[in-house]
Amino acid sequence: METTDKYYFTQRNAAIDILRALTVLLMIFVNDFWAIRNVPQWMKHAQQGVDFLGLADVVYPIFLFVVGMSIPFAIESRFRKGLSETGTVLHILSRTFALLIMGAFTEQSLLRLSPDVGITMPVFKSLFVVGFFMIWNTYPKIDKPVRHLYTALQILGVLLLMYLAYIFRTRDGEYFRGSYGILGSIGWAYLFCAFVYLFVRNSIPKILIFWLAIFIYCMARSKQLIPREPNIINDLMGIARVGSSTVLTMGGVLFSLLIAKYSHVEVRKKIILWLALIAGLLIAAAISNKFWIIAKLGSTPPWILYCSAITVGTYGLLHWAVEKGKANWFNIIKAGGTATLSCYVMPYFLQSVFHTYIPVLTRNNYYKFVDFILPVSMQTDMAYMYFGLIKSFIWALSCILITALLERYKVKLKI
Repeated sequence: METTDKYYFTQRNAAIDILRALTVLLMIFVNDFWAIRNVPQWMKHAQQGVDFLGLADVVYPIFLFVVGMSIPFAIESRFRKGLSETGTVLHILSRTFALLIMGAFTEQSLLRLSPDVGITMPVFKSLFVVGFFMIWNTYPKIDKPVRHLYTALQILGVLLLMYLAYIFRTRDGEYFRGSYGILGSIGWAYLFCAFVYLFVRNSIPKILIFWLAIFIYCMARSKQLIPREPNIINDLMGIARVGSSTVLTMGGVLFSLLIAKYSHVEVRKKIILWLALIAGLLIAAAISNKFWIIAKLGSTPPWILYCSAITVGTYGLLHWAVEKGKANWFNIIKAGGTATLSCYVMPYFLQSVFHTYIPVLTRNNYYKFVDFILPVSMQTDMAYMYFGLIKSFIWALSCILITALLERYKVKLKI
């Protein structure tokens, strides 16, 4: 790529940080819907087999797309600092391993813990989050005596997670299992796309070929043109964990390269190119919708294409806002873009602490709370819904603000 394009990756992209922060805010917000009744259908996940795209169906794919957009910045930053390819490969592997470990613990927290374990699930969740921070905190680089203390904390964090995994039992007697959940899916997609980018670097045609190949594979799987029973294609793709998550992440890599390539063109042409890309994705999504339903649960092609178009369009608006000097509008959620992983695990910790030590608004006493603050004449399903949505938004914002406070005191997950 040209010098201007290489220069593009030397700058931190504020619009990507803001998009990541907004996505995390929405992710925590929609994950709190379990405690609300009468949530509008357009805000929830679509049900199995329904041709529909809800707000909750868009959050995860946007996050994957943003992960892909960040890959060229991260890898080029390492090379700019003079770090080797071998070191970069090890860095990619270590980040993936960390995401898989965190994903495994967060996934186990969805199960019912056996009373024989001796601790409750809220205590289990709060402890594994503490373990995450002990291991992967951004410890400052200072003199040896204190640095040895940080190393000791990391070792204790590893031992804590090993102990929690060892004692884990469900009510059905199941042990800690290798199910990696959302963070694990992000980890596998990141691993594949980071390696692809590492070996083809700034080649847009090669990245496009990879994106098309994986997308066609997903199309064939959706139409069952590739049998689901074991075969060489499924075995190879299964080893690399290739699927819709990989398509979305690779789409982010490709988009980053495109905006870098055309970063130097005049604004009018840039807008035309942006609109052309969005229109192309929307047209492709509409055409594919003739053959597949829009479904997150099925990871269908229209879902992938519509979510990609939404992400590209949202990023375009945020990029315009940043160019106009409006980035400070989003300062209140800034930690969501700079300490994303901390924000993601914060609800696990805070919910556990509130559940264990502080009376909170669970589903039943939440209604009692509304009974207390609202006159009987105003107690309608609509009133409950609005209070619930406001409460969930405040909860999501609080998680980010607490993360920001911790970040100020150098407590931040970084892998």
